[in-house]
This record gives sequence, structure tokens and C-alpha cells, in this order.
Amino acid sequence: MLKFLLTFYLASFALSATAADLEREKRLADEIVDMIVEGEPVWLEANRHSFLSIYTPTTQRHARGAAIILHGRGMHPDWADVVSPLRTALPASGWHTLSLQLPVLEKDAKYNDYVPLFAEAGPRINAAIAYLRDTGVKHIVLVAHSCGAHMAMHWVARQGDKNIDAYIGIGMGATDYGQAMKEAFPLAKMHVPVLDIYGGAEYPQVLNMAPERLAAMRKAGNPQSRQIVVPGADHYFHERNGDLVKAVAEWLGQLKFQ
Repeated sequence: MLKFLLTFYLASFALSATAADLEREKRLADEIVDMIVEGEPVWLEANRHSFLSIYTPTTQRHARGAAIILHGRGMHPDWADVVSPLRTALPASGWHTLSLQLPVLEKDAKYNDYVPLFAEAGPRINAAIAYLRDTGVKHIVLVAHSCGAHMAMHWVARQGDKNIDAYIGIGMGATDYGQAMKEAFPLAKMHVPVLDIYGGAEYPQVLNMAPERLAAMRKAGNPQSRQIVVPGADHYFHERNGDLVKAVAEWLGQLKFQ
């Protein structure tokens, strides 16, 4: 009996420690859906949970593909920095965008708190890919910022990059003070082109890891991969979102797909 109770307690603790805050996610959706000016809300499903995404189609006659955009920790798919600028500007360069709501926790949750949630993002990425394929999209680029990059890399480490055509990591490697990364990025094993972009005034963790990330990308050997620094930009690209969009759009414009 004691063994059963202990097992039940540990299972309950693990569940509570890894479960996303769905109520907060709902509040975020309620706050932003009616405020969407460009694009339209699309509700996707993963793990029997309906989650918000925002689809913004290109107006160009010939679309190059679609970008799935993953926001940073505790944010939402129309976040004013990084996410909204990319999702609303890339269509002008021939890219549809699909910005996803990722699992969130309470506002003061740290990197270590989010690690158990990384796996919950995978089914959402898969649902987004399936949605885009159903609409006829051929080329898909995964774009991820901050904690979204941790979630994207967790997904790549387990499923590989066969279902995407390129990956863009923005501010990769950010954690909280005194908290080391729990999972290494699988950059050295990726086959698709990778853009590692970060600000010159980034968090120390992101800056310190830059040589390691570049070495891994070179080991992977894709000649289209690049590492770009946006001078003066911080982790959130405050007042530098235009520079971020320009660099991302230019890199995407140079890509040659198989």
C-alpha cells in the first residue's frame, strides 16, 4: 500500500511539474484574437488540445513557402517583438507565416521550469506542418526565438529535420542566471540550412555559446548555413526588429531548395 501511494504521489508530482498552464494560454488567446489586424486565427489540435495559431498569407503570386514561427518563453503568437514583426513582414518576401502558441507556465517561471514542457511543443510543430502541407505548401522553414528555440531543438533531436527545409534560431541558448542548458542543440546533425542569428548586446549565455554553435553548424556541412550578428540588438531586438526582419528575409531569399 505504501509503495502504491508513493508511486501515485510521484506520478502526480511529475504531472503537475510538466503540465502547461492551459488557463493562462486561454487568457492569452482571448486577449489577442480580437486584436489581430494582419492574418487570421487558425485553431490547430495537438494532444487533444486546441491551440491558437495565426496564419498570414503572402500576397505575392508565387509563394516560396511558409515559415512556422515559435515565440519565446511565456509569450504568444502575436508578441510585439520578434514574432509579430516576422509574421507580418515575411509575407512581403513571398512567405506565408504560421505563428504558433507554445505551451506556457506562470509568468515568473524560469528556464528549468520549462524544460519538462519542451516535449509538449513537438506535437504542435507537427500539427502546424500537417496544416501547411494540406494547404499545398512545399517548403517549410522553422523559425524559433529564445525558449522557442529550445523547444524546436528538442523536436529536431527526436524527429530529425526531414520535415522542414530550413531552420532559423534567434537568440539561441538563453537560460536564467545560474541555470545551465539541460539539452545540447543537435546542430551538428542537421541536414537543412541553418541561420543562427543573435544580437550584439545579447545575454552572455547566447554570446558565449556562439563559437560552439558555429562549429557545430560547420560540422553539419551545409554550405547555406550562416551565423549573423545584429549589432546593438538585445535578446528581444527592441528597436532592432527591422534589422532582424531584413537579415532573415535576405537569408531566406538566397536559399536554394532541392
